Amino acid sequence: MSFDYRTVCDVLYREARLLDDRQWDEWLACYTGDVTYWMPAWDDDDQITDDPERQISLMYYRDRGGLEDRVFRIKTERSGASTPEPRTSHHVANVEVLAERGDELDVRYNFHTLSHRYKVTDQFFGTMFVTLRKVDGQLLISSKKIVLKNDYIRQVLDVYHV
Repeated sequence: MSFDYRTVCDVLYREARLLDDRQWDEWLACYTGDVTYWMPAWDDDDQITDDPERQISLMYYRDRGGLEDRVFRIKTERSGASTPEPRTSHHVANVEVLAERGDELDVRYNFHTLSHRYKVTDQFFGTMFVTLRKVDGQLLISSKKIVLKNDYIRQVLDVYHV
């Protein structure tokens, strides 16, 4: 199956917009039920960790249930780290299709997120590795690996920061 590049970009831009607009339920709908959402940490040798089950990660959800729990906590103000919610601006760039297999597509892109809360603006940047899967005629995210390239993080990270 051949994928249209513009459609791929539209999926990525839409997911970023939904985060910026705090449309949590619509954002969750961008993901398959079996999605793996992972942000590895950097080890002492300046390498990212490669096993989310045995090594430290900045964020790891093995399926959409973990993301749903995060969204529940954000929406019900049960997350002190997310109250008040920051204002964010997500930028997606350098979208590159790496591989196609049947109904799946591997994509790499760079991101830059600005996050404003308590009169302070933070920025987060890095590279995303995403697998998109065609499900019922639409492309959904079935895997997301976030390589955050910031050296210093002064707060708890959440899904809306990346």
